[in-house]
Amino acid sequence: MTNWVKNTWRNKPRIQMPEYTDEAKLNAVEAQLTHYPPLVFAGETLTLKEQLAKASRGEAFLLQGGDCAESFSEFSADNLRDTFKVMLQMAMVLTYGAKVPVVKVGRVAGQFAKPRSAATETVNGVELPSYRGDIINGFDFTSEDRVPDPNRMLQAYTQAAASVNLLRAFSTGGLADVHNVHSWTLGYTEREEARKYREMAQRIQDALDFVSATGIDATNSAKLSTVDFFTSHEALLLEYEEALCRKDATTGLEVAGSGHMLWIGDRTRQIDGAHVEFARGVANPIGLKCGPTTSEEDLKVLLETLNPENEAGRLTLIARFGAGKVGDHLPRLIKTVEEQGANVVWSCDPMHGNTVKSNSGYKTRPFDSVLQEVQEFFAIHRAEGTVAGGVHFEMTGKDVTECIGGIRAVTDEDLSSRYHTACDPRLNASQSLELAFLVAEELQKGR
Repeated sequence: MTNWVKNTWRNKPRIQMPEYTDEAKLNAVEAQLTHYPPLVFAGETLTLKEQLAKASRGEAFLLQGGDCAESFSEFSADNLRDTFKVMLQMAMVLTYGAKVPVVKVGRVAGQFAKPRSAATETVNGVELPSYRGDIINGFDFTSEDRVPDPNRMLQAYTQAAASVNLLRAFSTGGLADVHNVHSWTLGYTEREEARKYREMAQRIQDALDFVSATGIDATNSAKLSTVDFFTSHEALLLEYEEALCRKDATTGLEVAGSGHMLWIGDRTRQIDGAHVEFARGVANPIGLKCGPTTSEEDLKVLLETLNPENEAGRLTLIARFGAGKVGDHLPRLIKTVEEQGANVVWSCDPMHGNTVKSNSGYKTRPFDSVLQEVQEFFAIHRAEGTVAGGVHFEMTGKDVTECIGGIRAVTDEDLSSRYHTACDPRLNASQSLELAFLVAEELQKGR
């Protein structure tokens, strides 16, 4: 990568990042982070890139999901395990229904920072800086909590390291063994609305039992007993990203050590901006959120800037338009990509374009709108003859009430009972599983 070192972003315009008031403290934290081990390694990111290359050709499918914003206070092994289980369930539904391998990427172990529509917020006449995620400032509406604190980066790193360690144990230590498919179930899967999943799990178990009865030993197959599970987050706080960026001794590649895959948000994709500048130089797979304001000309420049070698698996375009608006924007962006001959993974984020304020005052997302955007995304790719390569959800393994609708019919009145998100509303476990069945049906239509 010519004319790039990991700090060249500092010479570019920066937005959606905090202004730290104590420069000495910031410098000390950055220096400390540079001595910490990276959380991921070059070989892992290259493996993910190879799997994403298959997704770009329709030979695999990307499932990316997890928290809107990870929280210091909500962090626990149980919460992480439950989200991991739901991801396994969703992947099993997709693999069984669509007959393709699923690339599993969590929004986890780094998703601590969030862009905001306004720099400040006002409550009862008091104006304070907006909450920007636990890695930057606190959620409580106090002047002390809302001051950006560099030391929060150290706590974020510690939590991310613990998360990566536990996820690796889950992935290889037996929890992910397909022979234990029934053990992935959570409490909600005992209810009637999860009958489809239980029946599918039983068919898988019957197939495994049949293979075993024939004398073929499937019990020791690594492909059945372990999974690849990758981490991802929005690369928003660039001081943190730079501090964990390392040159790999084996390959000589500059790798963002904070996560396997990073993405650039719809608010920070300026072609001359700091976030694009940092992302263009690291070897990790990169996601790019594409909203209604993404122009064809900007997309052309971003394709060339972020993937100059046109490497398959390097760049994932994450479409986020809103239900009813996909047809206005996705075809023109597909045309741009096709004209450029660019290798990309097309992924659908049906969450961010469908956020509304409920009558009860809560920020929510109607499940029907989420489903509609997914269906529109797949329909347009079928019409264009291109590959719908993935989906990107904000979801949790917890039984929250944050998005209205779904089989269990969360209502506006239900939102207050278990509304736990620190930022945006997430799909709960049953809604996530329901959505996986829909995506599997859409994938089948394209075959």
